[in-house]
Amino acid sequence: MSATSSTILNLPDQRTATLPKRHYLNNEDGLLSWLFTGDHKRIAILYLISITIFFFIGGAFAGLIRLELLTPQPDLVASDTYNKLFSMHGIIMVFLFLVPSVPATLGNFLMPIMLGTKDLAFPKINLLSWYLYWVGGLFIMAALVLGGVDTGWTFTTPLSTHYLNTHVVTAALGIFIAGFSSIFTGLNFIVTIHRMRAPGMTWFRMPLFVWSHYAASILMVLGTPVLAITLVLVALERTIGIGVFDPTKGGDPLLFQHLFWFYSHPAVYIMILPGMGVISEVVSTFARKRVFGYTAVAFSSVAIALFGFFVWAHHMFIMGVSNYSALVFSLLTMLVAVPSAIKIFNWAFTLQKGSITFETPMLYAFGFMGLFTIGGMTGVFLGALGMDIHLTETYFIVAHFHFVMVGGMLMAFLSGVHFWWPKMTGRMYPESLSKLAAVTTFIGFNLTFLPQFVLGYLGMPRRYHAYPPEFQVLNVLSTAGATVLGVGYVLPLLYLAWSLKYGPIAGNNPWQATGLEWQIQSPPLTENFIEIPVMDHEAYDYEWLAKKMEQEVTTVG
Repeated sequence: MSATSSTILNLPDQRTATLPKRHYLNNEDGLLSWLFTGDHKRIAILYLISITIFFFIGGAFAGLIRLELLTPQPDLVASDTYNKLFSMHGIIMVFLFLVPSVPATLGNFLMPIMLGTKDLAFPKINLLSWYLYWVGGLFIMAALVLGGVDTGWTFTTPLSTHYLNTHVVTAALGIFIAGFSSIFTGLNFIVTIHRMRAPGMTWFRMPLFVWSHYAASILMVLGTPVLAITLVLVALERTIGIGVFDPTKGGDPLLFQHLFWFYSHPAVYIMILPGMGVISEVVSTFARKRVFGYTAVAFSSVAIALFGFFVWAHHMFIMGVSNYSALVFSLLTMLVAVPSAIKIFNWAFTLQKGSITFETPMLYAFGFMGLFTIGGMTGVFLGALGMDIHLTETYFIVAHFHFVMVGGMLMAFLSGVHFWWPKMTGRMYPESLSKLAAVTTFIGFNLTFLPQFVLGYLGMPRRYHAYPPEFQVLNVLSTAGATVLGVGYVLPLLYLAWSLKYGPIAGNNPWQATGLEWQIQSPPLTENFIEIPVMDHEAYDYEWLAKKMEQEVTTVG
């Protein structure tokens, strides 16, 4: 018999239920106790608040962009202002939201608990990473206030080195500092996974959430320094005129593309791999089944990280690379789709004959699978040399990137926030309103970005705020979809904030999930566990959970 919502949402009686007397949220009082905390869970909450602020700032720029594109003529903002809008939108969304979104929030909160330990390996470095994130964010905001950046989020030379009317160095310094935040987070995760797992927590008993963060952490530690070096070289060429990228001084502008994309394509997987880990947990829980092909899914995360370092030049097919290089990178681009497809197919097989319930986290997970699949398949078009020449620098690229990173990553992030919100806060949110938000987000996203595939194929270039009148209908449809999408993003902010005070008490394991995080109180103790647990079962072992629940019922009886 399939499970129902009533069996999954095993909530305590609201007339008598209370939160635990002691937990990480009330263990210490006062602002300073938060600003100087070493508790990974509090740091995760600080990150959650921070990235939410930057998300809505970046989203405001996106709204202005879509308003400008309602009409073919540039009648809302001037050309240079429009350049700054899409540049600052991309910089904020990529470096201050997408890169840290899941690792810095859900990863920080859950990693030690899932591994059965009391904190990350380096708590002070963990707190330092949050401060560095904010210092980097403030530099980027300073660049905005001082006049903005008009090079696009990619800082492409010679725009970033020759034109001196915008604040490229200030923004680049902010990204440089925020990059160290990512490196410290990745380093903390790697050491914790290797050295601090609970007794019995072997590599193949770890949740797939941990595997995904492990792969993403390797990319953070190895890839981010390349971006840092690249931005330092841009700043030096801009300020003192050394000839690294300027051909008139013996430099090579193609060198910048190689360096930037060597980081920025793995950065796509830094963003998406943790989201994939979220989806593995959610799908398994709401299908009531062990993840199909656990080992294959685990190793596919490592394979994605490995391939991620070898496909950067598919961004450069029209930039002067040799035909032979283009052929090799085209092949590698096709191959990187294989481990991603393994995940999609294995999630589908997990759902087969599962006792599926359609709670809010599951709706967001379905949205992720649909949008990420479309984004991935359109990426294959861009990996084909002939199609790439036609589609590069058009709105097809914009749509593809947003389907993968915003549609995929943000749906996974929201799925994870809704899934672990009861554990983080001890309270539930209004289920009907949250389901409405999930459906609204999915519909709004498709209305926004599907027309952009058509616009790109028809030849509308990206980063232009004036366009031929025949493209207006599709642009109006896209802007209307962005309005719906904005509603879908604002709704969770409102009802999750409401739930902090008025939400029903969640209980320790409202979803009846198998992870170690669900076997402790909600919200957790500051030290997570009174005694370090011994892992005596595999991840996603629902037979073990059923026996455990039966024993608890017998004991209570």
